[in-house]
Amino acid sequence: MEILRVENLCKTYGKGENAVHALNDVSFSVKKGEFVAIIGPSGSGKSTLLHILGGVDKPTSGRVIMDGCDVYAQDEDKLAIFRRRQVGLIYQFYNLIPVLNVTENMTLPVLMDGQEVNQERLKELLSTLGLKGRENHLPNQLSGGQQQRVSIGRALMNAPAVMLADEPTGNLDSRNSQEIVELLKFSNRKYNQTLIIITHDENIALQADRILAIEDGRITRDEVIR
Repeated sequence: MEILRVENLCKTYGKGENAVHALNDVSFSVKKGEFVAIIGPSGSGKSTLLHILGGVDKPTSGRVIMDGCDVYAQDEDKLAIFRRRQVGLIYQFYNLIPVLNVTENMTLPVLMDGQEVNQERLKELLSTLGLKGRENHLPNQLSGGQQQRVSIGRALMNAPAVMLADEPTGNLDSRNSQEIVELLKFSNRKYNQTLIIITHDENIALQADRILAIEDGRITRDEVIR
């Protein structure tokens, strides 16, 4: 079943001679539960694409259909709800709130959405992510790998339809990188969540079900691995 469809997506920054075409007529679809790796050189449009999929940056033209919803046909209030409930975003630099502990960072999006925290889900995620016993630790009391685990937990708390990860292992050593990838793959399998990862790491890309390669704002390769 299709969970995501991108139609003729374009994103242009600036105007006239100074215009930069970050995305140029990008179209593809993703099935529910699929693990897709997006690769390409720096400046190819990968992060721009991910931010548009996550409702963070608006396209110049084209459509993003996620779980049957035309994302950018919504008003700002509904778009904000979409960002909180339908997508889980994981960044390279964790983006944790330094004065909040592990539990508070993980549950913040749920509370900001005016929802009640699912304590069973929180408990399960803390266990799955290897964070039991560190619930009250602040980010500066955690290793880089542990901080990234918290950011994964935060992204998973609302049980989003799609997980979007932008170079999630870029700040980690090889051992921690593989552990983070294994956790993302585990959530992909256990919760049947669609997973889209931007990565420069060929080893990570080859663990995906499918690879999309982007260059100069266009998809140059769409290959099913498994």
